[in-house]
Amino acid sequence: MSTTPPPSALHRSLLNRLRYKHLHMLVALGSSQNLHRASLALHMSQPAATRMLHEIEDMFGCQLFERLPRGMRPTALGRQLLRFAEASITGLDRCAEDLAVRQQGGYGYLAIGTIMGAAPDLVMTAVARIKAMHPQLRIRIMGDTSDQLLRLLDQRQIDLAIGRRNPSADSGPYVFEELGNERLILVVRSGHPLARRRKLSWDEMVQDWPWILQPTASPARIALDQLLQRLVLPAPADVIECGSVYSMQQLVQLTDAIMLLSESALKDYLRMGIVKALPVKLDLPLAPFGILTRADEAMTDEQARFIQLMKDEAA
Repeated sequence: MSTTPPPSALHRSLLNRLRYKHLHMLVALGSSQNLHRASLALHMSQPAATRMLHEIEDMFGCQLFERLPRGMRPTALGRQLLRFAEASITGLDRCAEDLAVRQQGGYGYLAIGTIMGAAPDLVMTAVARIKAMHPQLRIRIMGDTSDQLLRLLDQRQIDLAIGRRNPSADSGPYVFEELGNERLILVVRSGHPLARRRKLSWDEMVQDWPWILQPTASPARIALDQLLQRLVLPAPADVIECGSVYSMQQLVQLTDAIMLLSESALKDYLRMGIVKALPVKLDLPLAPFGILTRADEAMTDEQARFIQLMKDEAA
């Protein structure tokens, strides 16, 4: 017969002494890395903030921040504790907000993070369907890159993410369910000189025209760089680098640049004739995207229902 092991001395100390204000101090100090700015953010004197930091480090029995001539930075143990503090505060705030919504007759809260390539079709259709089923469900949608979405999952700022699997996801406490993949296309504005061409060479496009591309760490940009390496061509020299899909969609209409983006993100622009796809075959394999959830956390009814709607739409 198994028994629960007795709590350690550290465990007992934390249960008796750790308070919500201590977590706020850690988050404020981790963000500012300056004790004076942290004390201002918490509306307390700097000596009081210093005493509280010493109290926290005494609880854990180790140094959590390295003191520097101008500020401080978290130690390895400090960074781990900061992640816990951020997730705990977010989780408690979300729980309080969810309870308040339900007490007022609402249906709860769902926070979704998504890469923008998948958003126009799968995510937005699923959002529209679940809102039709539960009009009082509060939904928050955050668009970002896959690596940033994992950070938001860690911090419990979102309940689930629609993104790509990567080494961080493989080694972290996540569950990944594949949904599909994106098709990349090259487009230009309507009326662009290249829009009338039936044949185009990569050499001409790279050397003679400006480009609008996502940041260098994005999957689409990495795939393009790999293709140009195979073709023994240099990367475009004239590039507008942009992390916002919406801004890219506006820029391509105002410039003579060639833009690389997912077909799903450009579907409406193509249908309305605002942009035109270039007649270029793109052999740019991307890793599939899917649903990322925290493995150590049971799903709510709202999360499970939304995920099933996503799967239905993908199928």
